[in-house]
Amino acid sequence: MIASLDGIVGAVAFDSLVVEVGGVGYRVFAAPGLLSTATPGRRLKLHTFHLVREDQQALYGFRTVEELGFFTLLLTVTGVGPKVALAIVGSRPTAELQLAILQQDQAMLVAIPGIGRRLAERVIFELKEKVAAAGVAAAGTVVAGGAASDSDVVAALQALGYSLAEAREAARTAVATAPVGTSLEDRVKAALRGLARD
Repeated sequence: MIASLDGIVGAVAFDSLVVEVGGVGYRVFAAPGLLSTATPGRRLKLHTFHLVREDQQALYGFRTVEELGFFTLLLTVTGVGPKVALAIVGSRPTAELQLAILQQDQAMLVAIPGIGRRLAERVIFELKEKVAAAGVAAAGTVVAGGAASDSDVVAALQALGYSLAEAREAARTAVATAPVGTSLEDRVKAALRGLARD
């Protein structure tokens, strides 16, 4: 599996780019925001998702580990394939999208080309449940809906694809400013709001 590429941009197309590494050119599908900043002849490092199917292989590239993690999480949603997941990830900063999902903001998702109301509802339902479950499972002793600790919020943010350092910093701020007894979901939302402002 190809986890990352670090090489020279060989060419840029409307939906992908070629990254040349050691004499081999890899075609990588990417969001418009990344493609618009890629310059042929310049060095570029990408975190990649290597899709391998019986009839197809493809690489999807991202500038950050968080984008890659969120893309991977989106692929677990029924009806979301790589193209739709890439459209979602490329539409807004990752923290804003995750916050929209936790706040059940369908309008933000429906505004993305290729996302209808039903798919937006499914994304919100399935990912909201996964984030809450990740935080509760990591804590081991926390009851759903009960007070969340720093480690619960960190676990939930890591489930969304954030690095341990980013998750700890955001969780520390969210836990410190939240009233006693605030639920895991509310603290994760507070942490995502902080990440979206950064």
